[in-house]
Amino acid sequence: MKTVNMHEAKTHLSKLVEAATHGEPFVIAKAGKPLVKVVMVESEAPRRTGFLKGQVDMPEDFDDMFADDIRHMFEGQGG
Repeated sequence: MKTVNMHEAKTHLSKLVEAATHGEPFVIAKAGKPLVKVVMVESEAPRRTGFLKGQVDMPEDFDDMFADDIRHMFEGQGG
């Protein structure tokens, strides 16, 4: 892994970051002592809508389940 001093990092930051995005992380050192490691941030995998389709059993009345019970709790009706 490449190590650069603080001055070189300031001078060539754009080039160093571009290299890091292509899988070449680097270390920034001060007075010869490593301070930080710069690596590309891994992007989050996109969410897959519907990936459980066909694997989950959902009752037809799912949206209305327990509606009477809920109404009773809030309004004192139904039941």
